Amino acid sequence: MGEFTRTTAAAEEDSVPEDVSGRGGRPARLGCALLALAVLAGGAVWLLRDELFHPFGDDRACSGSDQRLPGAISAGGTRIPADASDVHYYVHNGSAALTFQSALLADYLRTAGLVPRDGELFAETYGTKGVAGEGFALPAGLCGAALRDPVFSYRTVNGVGVTVERSPLSGDSLRFPARAVITYPVD
Repeated sequence: MGEFTRTTAAAEEDSVPEDVSGRGGRPARLGCALLALAVLAGGAVWLLRDELFHPFGDDRACSGSDQRLPGAISAGGTRIPADASDVHYYVHNGSAALTFQSALLADYLRTAGLVPRDGELFAETYGTKGVAGEGFALPAGLCGAALRDPVFSYRTVNGVGVTVERSPLSGDSLRFPARAVITYPVD
């Protein structure tokens, strides 16, 4: 009888696979590897999101732009103010539309030749007063914040058009800081 018990135990040993972890372990390791790859790919997309979703990797460029503007933007030959913030641009078919906010906008208007050195900023001879909600919208394709009321649009000089925000409290000064929208041909 002792022999019979031993034979039954040997038979039971033969029916159990030698490497139990080999069968169930392979899919588990493959699943972990795929999960790790997905996490790495998601992290890379998150880190590079600006480069992936903005044209040319430039967060100032609006979707659909077909040309990159340089780091120091010159609109119609005049450099935008050094303190310009919230800068956005859209370039398409040789025309650029640019928006930014600056406390030095009066100096820019004079340097660009839109207003004479000693001239009034909002003289009717240089342009027209308006309300942003009435007839003025951001140029097609340009992203960024809209202009706030009231506005002043300067007459085009050498292909450069400028619209700026005026102060709602004092009709003869700019907001502080003021937002501008500039359109111009790109060389």
